[in-house]
Amino acid sequence: MSERYFRSIAEVIEERVGIQLPPSKRTMVEGRLRKRVRALQLESLDAYARHLFDEGRLADEFVHLVDCVTTNKTDFFREPAHFDLLRETLVPRLCTLPAHRGERPLLKVWSAAASTGAEAYTLAMVLQDMIAAGHPFAYAILGTDVSTEVLRSAMDGIYSDEMLAAVPPESRRRYVMTARDPARQVGRIVPELRRRVRFRHLNLMDERYSVDRDVDVIFCRNVLIYFDRPTQKAVLGRLASHLRPGGYLAVGHSESMSVAGVPGLTQVTSTVFRR
Repeated sequence: MSERYFRSIAEVIEERVGIQLPPSKRTMVEGRLRKRVRALQLESLDAYARHLFDEGRLADEFVHLVDCVTTNKTDFFREPAHFDLLRETLVPRLCTLPAHRGERPLLKVWSAAASTGAEAYTLAMVLQDMIAAGHPFAYAILGTDVSTEVLRSAMDGIYSDEMLAAVPPESRRRYVMTARDPARQVGRIVPELRRRVRFRHLNLMDERYSVDRDVDVIFCRNVLIYFDRPTQKAVLGRLASHLRPGGYLAVGHSESMSVAGVPGLTQVTSTVFRR
């Protein structure tokens, strides 16, 4: 792909999605876009770029372009200290808030960069375990992502055995169905958890989010690192506005400095903040 067309793609992605694609990412981007070249039966990457910019097909192709260039690294129980804190401290504190002083309060949790759903389903496993242990609350989980392709995978809830290896054995026994054919080497999240988790497309660059403004916990981990500082601050401000007073925001270990100075957020641990 010519340098001119790569710069054009990088500018569009940063403007609309917030993700920076420096020259060092060029080889990666080219490799990922080749599947769209084949799908559209084009002759080259430059022909694909001409299709976008010179032939006016960017609007039609934009969803696929985003799916190709976004990084969707995710794991079950990634950064496990967050889930320990959720179980041991955050949920018990949330259940004492005035809004939750009922017989069975509803906790709202948002996985704001859900990718293929591992984080959202991990949250569901932790909360379901707490309910099974006698904690009297209900929960609803929302998973959002800018990539429609990964959201389709998240809604299916089907994962390879390799990816499921991070799920503790007892949780896997309770919450993952094994394929009848062992040769498939996959498992599927049980219907009980899939019913508790909704997935929806959302671009964190949007000026407004169609999400409730009384969310108890937001996980937005390992996505802010792809944004420049002004974009980080804007996104964090919008996320904070969707937390109920007393709610919590968790970010990745390399992102905690990004939250410093965001109005209305107080640091609880190195990577967890309270509104």
